Amino acid sequence: MTRTDPPRIAVLGAGPIGLEAALYARKLSLPVTVYERGRVGEHLLRWGHVRLFSPFGMNSTPLGRAAIHAEQPALTFPAEQDCITGKQHQVGYLDPLAKTALIRDCLRLETQVVQVGRRGFLKSEGAGDPRRAQQPFRLLVREKGKERIEEADVVIDCTGTYGQHRWLGEGGIPAVGELAAEPGISYGLDDVLGDKKATYAGKCVLVVGGGYSAATSVCNLSTLAQQHADTWIIWLARCAGTQPLRRLGNDPLRERDRLAVRANNLATRAEGNVEFHAQTVVEAVETFGPDKGFRVTARCAGKARTWEADRILANVGYTPDSQLYRELLIHECYASLGPMNLAAALAKQAGADCLTLTAQGPASLKNPEPNFFILGAKSYGRNPQFLLRTGFEQVRDVFTLITGKANLDLYKS
Repeated sequence: MTRTDPPRIAVLGAGPIGLEAALYARKLSLPVTVYERGRVGEHLLRWGHVRLFSPFGMNSTPLGRAAIHAEQPALTFPAEQDCITGKQHQVGYLDPLAKTALIRDCLRLETQVVQVGRRGFLKSEGAGDPRRAQQPFRLLVREKGKERIEEADVVIDCTGTYGQHRWLGEGGIPAVGELAAEPGISYGLDDVLGDKKATYAGKCVLVVGGGYSAATSVCNLSTLAQQHADTWIIWLARCAGTQPLRRLGNDPLRERDRLAVRANNLATRAEGNVEFHAQTVVEAVETFGPDKGFRVTARCAGKARTWEADRILANVGYTPDSQLYRELLIHECYASLGPMNLAAALAKQAGADCLTLTAQGPASLKNPEPNFFILGAKSYGRNPQFLLRTGFEQVRDVFTLITGKANLDLYKS
């Protein structure tokens, strides 16, 4: 950037990557405001009962731990190799970080950035024109039902994807009737052994999805069935094999492997009140009314099948919400919906495990829109391989771009 005044930075989202970006900015004495439409770590709290695959040492930074210990020297962090739940991470790291003097004054909670534009330019105007970069961003901000405009010179979008679910139907579109049934379907990771126990105990639950989220739901529901024998789980997945999850040999992420083993056993052994159906796509959903159940029609190995269920857990993944920057020059990947430069770099390592992927360097974070950056899970779009460790590396790289200083790395200072 070619400014004499420090750039005003707006960080969207107060999750792990948003807080890290704000901390990095403050350590560099840059003005920053963090806008969060909910609570600190809002998405993390929604699935907070789930244990993370990656250990605490990969999900925190020396910069963050030092900032916390500077004000709370007696606080004990989890061990580097501990795999803790989302809520434990929130309590033990994110909340203390958000309460540090470096962060708390720049936090704007319960404050939504509805959309971002560029002063004086429409989306169709000024592509490649250096004058576009000289104009500030305009942020439409909504707080307590009232709207206002604020400005920033740099915007870092760390809003994630968990708040934007995908659909049940074949081809990624809603199944017939799904839009009408949507209010009664759960698309997240419900705590079926905790605060949602009464919702699922003794019920017939249809789980759709072939990934780790669906496996988590199925395993937890099977545990619930041990306590409530009338609980029954119908698991539908698109995969062709009898085992829904692929295991990695000598998987260093022990929690991931443990989940895969248990879920595959439930799918293949017809145990735990679980019936698994591979090669299945949902065609229609009929709702009988609030809390009155559903009828689901699907094609299973080419044959029509119908099930009636009390609940539906649609663990079919999440997708980035691009409405936020519809008026900006963002080149999206046609496959992942992540920013194109990063998506192209990741495509060169297609099929690689998340542990072998690292940040792809500062250039991969650039968009055609000057000084607008997408970090964190949203930067991967529909690619599920994102790790918090990678997001922290992205933070380091983006501030290399913002400051114009090569090899800027506060993690080594």
